[in-house]
Formats: sequence, C-alpha cells, structure tokens
Amino acid sequence: MNKALANMPATIQIDGSQGEGGGQILRTALALSMITGQAFELINIRAGRKKPGLMRQHLVCVQASQQISQAYVEGAELHSQRLYFAPQHVQSGKYQFQIGSAGSTTLVLQTLLPALLLQNEASDLTISGGTHNPLAPTADFIEHCFLPALEKLGIKVEFKLNKAGFFPIGAGEIQITIQPWQHRNKLNLLDRSTLQSTEAFAAVLNLSEEAQIAQRELATLNKRLNLDTQQQFYLNGISQGNTMYVKVAYTHHIQLFTALGEMRKSAEQIANHLAEQVKQYINSQAVVDEYLADQLLLPLALGQGGEFTAQCISEHTRTQAAMIEKFIDCEIEFIELDRNLFQVKVNLDNKA
Repeated sequence: MNKALANMPATIQIDGSQGEGGGQILRTALALSMITGQAFELINIRAGRKKPGLMRQHLVCVQASQQISQAYVEGAELHSQRLYFAPQHVQSGKYQFQIGSAGSTTLVLQTLLPALLLQNEASDLTISGGTHNPLAPTADFIEHCFLPALEKLGIKVEFKLNKAGFFPIGAGEIQITIQPWQHRNKLNLLDRSTLQSTEAFAAVLNLSEEAQIAQRELATLNKRLNLDTQQQFYLNGISQGNTMYVKVAYTHHIQLFTALGEMRKSAEQIANHLAEQVKQYINSQAVVDEYLADQLLLPLALGQGGEFTAQCISEHTRTQAAMIEKFIDCEIEFIELDRNLFQVKVNLDNKA
C-alpha cells in the first residue's frame, strides 16, 4: 500500500446509485471531502443515467477539486464508474478551469465554492464552458438568487458573466472572487413577508432578430404575471441561445425562475410554462423554491445551521441531505407543513 495512504483517515464509502443517482452525489462528495479532509470511494457513478459514469463536466469537477486540494485520485477518466479521492491541503489562489464543452460552469463553481470559502485568503476563479444549461442553475440564477441568499449567511462572492455559453457550443465564461467566510450567520427564512416587485428579463444570443423571441416572451409573461418591469438584456458569446428569468422580490428574499428556449417550442409556450412556475410560487407560502432548497443545505451545515420553508423537497434534495450527514455531524430535517410547504431545519447541536 502507498505510504502516503497509510496515514489517511478511514475512507468513506459511497454508492453513487443511491437516491436520485446523478452527478450531484459526486459534486457534494468532492466538496465535503476537501472540507473535512476525509477520503472517499465512490462506486456506481451516475448508475441511474442513460450514459453512466463520469461525463466531461464531472471529470472537470474532479480535476478542479484535485488541483485546489492536491488530492491523490484514482479513476478520474471519462465514463469511469469508480473514483477514489483523497485530498491533502486546500489552497486558495487564482485558478482557471476549462470544461472544453457546454458542460456547466456553475456546477463546477458549486463544487469548489464551499472549500474555498473556508480558506484564509480570497480566491479568483475563471471557468469556461456552458453558462445556461437545461439541467443546472444558470449564471443568472447564481448571480441574482443563490449568491444573495448566501450573503445572508455572511458569505461574500463577486460574480461576473463574461460570455454566455449555450449547448452545444458552450464557450461561455464566468469569473468569480470568493472572500474568506469570516462572520457566519444563522439563517432564518421562515417568512418572505411582502411582495415588493415582479420583474422579467429575456435575451437571445446570435438568433434572428426578426423572430422577436425575447419580445414575445416578455409580452406573454406580462400578460400572465402583471409585471412591474420587463427588460431585454444583452449577452455576448459565440454560441446561440435564448434565456429568460423572472425575479420575484419579497422583503426577506429574492427568488428567481429561469427558462431556456428550445428548438421545438414557441417563445409563448416557454414563457407560459415559466409563468406557471412563478404563479405557483407566489400562491404558496414558501420562501425558497425546490432548487434553492437543495443548494442551501451545504452552506447551512458549514455555517451556523438554520431553517427555511420550501415549496417542495425533491429526491435530489433528500440525496443531498444524506450525503452531507455522511461527512458532517449534523441533522437535516424535512417537515411537511402543507401540500406545497415544507420546513427545512439544519441542526448543528453537536457542533461547538
């Protein structure tokens, strides 16, 4: 056995087919491994997916994590269904990562962010790839919803979308500065209070202006949602695509809902579907939506804990909670208050 490994703490064993069986298990394991110094072995990676194993964007998450933590790694190759990862020492600094496809830049960011937050120096990241992907938070969601929510916890991150990247070309770029997390606040988001504004934004990149896609989307959203403002925004990049988002601002929270244009769907269909999601949220009592619920668990477990209400608890979120409890001494509770209202508690009673 390798001498360096002989001194390693016991390896955490993870079955990648558990719960929803996707890439989230890998990303969370990487983040928690770097934070706790615990090595892990992950088997059956993405077993539940049509193309199992590590895809390019998962591999970039592994390679980027390896780079910032000088990890010893086995199985880091495309389509690999087993990975061994043993971090040494997380190093803040200036990093550039290229996914080399339209793989999600924001998922790579969410993998690295927790470990870099806990360092004594700031870090600068530039990540190239996709910025507006169907199965990942868009750059807009990160900038206008996820990071403002983290700010309540005392986390300071500057985010800039330099170039947008849509499937299949990608070639987008995000730039991030992560400050050390100095003052950790407990989160209490049980009440969103009063609705302040509902705003819609839409953009196209390198698509025909004659089709007036963004204008039609905004008109549909306005009809359905009675918007306070609507605005076309401009993207820069070499790929082609269309994105829109609705920003719902309450006194205590800003929630964002996003949608991407699709080849076989009209601007009106996409906008109607987005309006439906926004209406369901406004008519509920929940503070955060399904996706943000998922993304808040880890920062809360690393900080002072806390609680919030959510519209629904997905299988993805339950899998995320189980992963966090494997590495960190905490308890994550989901309490059903109503059909569309859950209370989520992250308890750290065992932490000093």
